Amino acid sequence: MTQSSQSERAPKTPTAPRAYVGGQAVIEGVMMRSPGSLSVVCRRKSGELVVRERPMARPTARGLTSWPLFRGVATLVESLKLGSQALRWSAELYEQDLEAEEAAEKAKGLGAKKPGVMSVLALSTVALLTQDPDAPPAQLEEAKKSGGSLTWLPLLFAIFLFVALPQAGAEGLNRVFKLGLEVTSPGYQALTGTAKLVIVVGYLLAIRQMADIRRVFQYHGAEHKSISTYEAEEALTVDNARTKTTMHPRCGTTFLVMVAMVSILVFSVMGAFLPHMPGGRLAESVGFFLMKLPFLPLVAAITYEIQRVFARYCTTGPLRLVLYPGFLVQKITTAEPDDAQLEVALGSLRAALWREAATEAPATPDRTFAGYAELLEDPGYAEA
Repeated sequence: MTQSSQSERAPKTPTAPRAYVGGQAVIEGVMMRSPGSLSVVCRRKSGELVVRERPMARPTARGLTSWPLFRGVATLVESLKLGSQALRWSAELYEQDLEAEEAAEKAKGLGAKKPGVMSVLALSTVALLTQDPDAPPAQLEEAKKSGGSLTWLPLLFAIFLFVALPQAGAEGLNRVFKLGLEVTSPGYQALTGTAKLVIVVGYLLAIRQMADIRRVFQYHGAEHKSISTYEAEEALTVDNARTKTTMHPRCGTTFLVMVAMVSILVFSVMGAFLPHMPGGRLAESVGFFLMKLPFLPLVAAITYEIQRVFARYCTTGPLRLVLYPGFLVQKITTAEPDDAQLEVALGSLRAALWREAATEAPATPDRTFAGYAELLEDPGYAEA
């Protein structure tokens, strides 16, 4: 049963090219995006599916935002902003369920289970790991409102974990093994890049052991399977999605791995032109770290362009080898979903595709369905 039946749904308007769709896993749900729509579907503890879908403005890329490199930075910032909004909404629903569960447990004289501090911190970086960095450029009005903390928290944590900590690790190895490498030398950058990959893999393996995070990784796998079914032009059914791989060339995890590799080249070249900081080794290390920060958008922009090329031309044949490093790490950030999780991802995709086709339909309030079968009874979603 739905809270909002909406018997009359806006009709589909056929379009020649198939809409490009990207996605992201959230807490107990999946977000899907196309050029003109955004949808998030989450499953409540009761088994109900809550659907939030919105039309998206279609800004025309002009000036710098249409140029290579510059477009990458703009797209990544927008993707992180929208992903953080979706993650926050899913967290609010999850918190409501936890509070209800806690009240029920208290009534029975039992202690309710709450997510640990590490789970909360790890969830703040999920947007970086599970989103499609090459998502359709669009602008959601809600993304302009609050939620800045969820946008910046993953970035700050990522800078510490994937920039500051790897450099500290490289410095430690340099001292222990008495390598005598200059902070700005290519060898030191290679050591830093290696430390970065080790830290990334180690961090992902650690948070995968948390039950809450593993479920998000299962929804990540469901998102990939659903999009692969759509891209294969097959019917959006659980049976078809179940057979697909959890790997996808356009993935935030692959992007993060490629950033580590690109940073070695960028900072090796950059190091030859930067001045040496006076004051000893510590001052030189801290100074180089601070000088690297303004170049992080350049690293991300270059990686964005490379991933676009790889995702377009390297998905089949021998060139697929270049995707394997990212796929190997995706084996950590994705897990085989169950059918219920595939239903959530497919429901979100169907909602996004309906909204993409029904361009003139007004925004609707959040809708609650008793289950996936009830969602499929909706005339618009069933036809997607």
